[in-house]
Amino acid sequence: MTGSNNQTGISKQEIDSVIALYKSGDYREVLKQIKVLNETYPRVPFLFNLAGVCYQSIGELASSSKMFEAAVNIKPDYFEAHKNLGLVLNRLGHVEASVESLKMAISIKSEYFDAHYNLAIILKELGRYDDALNSYQKATSINPNFANAHNNMGNLFLDLGREDDAIDSFSRAIQINPNFAQAHNNLGNLFADIERYDDAISSYKKAIKANPRLSEAINNLGNLFKTLDQLDNAINSYKKAIAINPNFAEAHYNLGIVFKKTNKKEQALISLEHAWSLKPSMDYILGDLLSAKCNFCLWDDYTSLVDELKLKISNNQKVVNPFNLLGLVDDPSLQRQAAEIFANDQYPKKNALPKIEPYQKHPRIRIGYFSADFHNHATMHLMAELFEFHNKTLFEIIAFSFGPDKQDEWRERAVNSFDKFIDVRDKSDLEVSLIAREMEIDIAVDLKGYTRDCRPKIFAESCAPIQVSFLGYPGTMATGFMDYLIADQTLIPVEKRVHYAEKIAYMPFSYQVNLSHREISKNKVHRHDHGLPNKGFVFCCFNNNYKITFTIFRVWMRILEAVEGSVIWLFENDSISSKNLIKEARKFGIKEDRLVFAQMVPVEDHLNRIRLADLFIDTLPCNAHTTASDALRMGVPVLTCIGESFASRVAASLLNTLKLTDLITHNHSDYESLAIELATQPKKLKEIKDTLLISLSTEPLYNAKLFTKDIEATYMQMYDRYCNGLAPDHISIDES
Repeated sequence: MTGSNNQTGISKQEIDSVIALYKSGDYREVLKQIKVLNETYPRVPFLFNLAGVCYQSIGELASSSKMFEAAVNIKPDYFEAHKNLGLVLNRLGHVEASVESLKMAISIKSEYFDAHYNLAIILKELGRYDDALNSYQKATSINPNFANAHNNMGNLFLDLGREDDAIDSFSRAIQINPNFAQAHNNLGNLFADIERYDDAISSYKKAIKANPRLSEAINNLGNLFKTLDQLDNAINSYKKAIAINPNFAEAHYNLGIVFKKTNKKEQALISLEHAWSLKPSMDYILGDLLSAKCNFCLWDDYTSLVDELKLKISNNQKVVNPFNLLGLVDDPSLQRQAAEIFANDQYPKKNALPKIEPYQKHPRIRIGYFSADFHNHATMHLMAELFEFHNKTLFEIIAFSFGPDKQDEWRERAVNSFDKFIDVRDKSDLEVSLIAREMEIDIAVDLKGYTRDCRPKIFAESCAPIQVSFLGYPGTMATGFMDYLIADQTLIPVEKRVHYAEKIAYMPFSYQVNLSHREISKNKVHRHDHGLPNKGFVFCCFNNNYKITFTIFRVWMRILEAVEGSVIWLFENDSISSKNLIKEARKFGIKEDRLVFAQMVPVEDHLNRIRLADLFIDTLPCNAHTTASDALRMGVPVLTCIGESFASRVAASLLNTLKLTDLITHNHSDYESLAIELATQPKKLKEIKDTLLISLSTEPLYNAKLFTKDIEATYMQMYDRYCNGLAPDHISIDES
């Protein structure tokens, strides 16, 4: 606190007395003494400035502002009072006025580095980045050892996309103050963002060493461990951050996400609920909480939370991972909006790599398939033969595997199918993009989208001149870097293209590739071995729990009530969700034994047991995908209700290909009526089953060779357009 050189009669002893009282921290007593002094000395600018500081300290900002204004009215060149007025005006929301006050302080004393510094902070908040940078630079030129200014300037450089300058600024702040924990943390964040992971870990550890209670840095270290798939280390970091700060909502949230990733779903729900209770406005928490609740079929506040989710998406808020939305709403427009918000936030194109210049034509078109699932996984259960049947005289196919190296027969099958199989687990996204570029991949096919273990950043940096989304994610990625989405006319009719950011590459039949042949257990199966009634009608649905909504479950219960002795056979994800479903069934008067739960078994055994069911009844808004094609393969009809979005039209795509259009309904009422009709009219159900058995051998759904031929023709159209200098556009091929 500095005094004024114009004290208008007040003694030095009186000034010193009030300063000493101020230093004691008893601000209200200071204000009382100033009031007494003002009666004798009504025009002492120092006293008004000091009063303003005291009012600011106790949170009475309006009074603080009046005091500073009084100080500068008495002494217009009182630069410190102008600065103080600027700061309090900013806190009061009078931002432009605060800028003018700080500028006035600087005009009076151009070397007043603190005013330059505070002006920079406010200008950055206003989004005036260039002006803010100029102010920071003036502050640091006046006081080169002002570590806080260098640190803040580093953050500003990040906002400006000047990463090298940001590194220099953070490093300068650390050079000035080696124990500047926040600067170490900020540098760690930058290194993590540009995928210099070793440097990031080092920076976070230095931040924690400098301040062992800096929970933010500990949480960030956990985030990096999560990125590196070191999930146990991530969990330990989050728990340490929470131990330091039990109300650290972000750490609870991150812990929940890792618990979910490690299939500790109950712990995930607890952590996410805790995060929600602490900070319901936090980015993405609502979507992840809803997803966690749906995993357990917890629907107590389902409708209100979904309504809130929709509203926040409409308001362009960061509220949900697009994948989680698929099972919640059947609105392709809303899904696209959510995906755009997510993509812009999580996967902005940074142009770290230059634009790909056209490659010289290769003897074979080089197709790169990117996935984490080249092992015993639904992706391989669908695509294995496509990889094997590729025409190797026309195409060179390369696998980029960033999933676990599971030594199973499916992994071996994949490795043997590709011309090159590259394990890129330990490579950064940027490194993978560079590898693909060095190999001159012509067409990069993303098999993950926004599903678990996805890596869209590989595509954000343009790993190939043509980039295609296929199979893994049933919807638009809504990015500026995916050129095509492989679909079919059922999934995306012409009038619905507007909801998809990519150009649509139409397959002539279903978009879903299937193996021509599957290994099926030859063991005899009996209903009683699986808890099923020998004579009652067996409805089944082997979809994951998150696809079961309260709305569709209510329809199922009405169906069971109408069909005496019937049961519904469901996949048991876990005992908690099963208990919740039984609890919900009781509310509709349906007894516990009408719900039968199937345990996880090897795929060949699962396919064998499916045929014990009479009718597969689908979910909405997220349909059965692989589970539907599995049921149909085993001769079990699939009843679906077609919706508006990609994910809600998949079963209809399969049924259309098999020419079983009678099983496609268009509303819940018709869905319910047809389910009851098929269960109570054996003759009609048999006719459908007979038609299905014929279609399995005559229609192309399980003809992987034909599918491969069709998708190769699609790739060639994409490639020809590119080679002719044409932008991506909707494409289709004639039925083969």
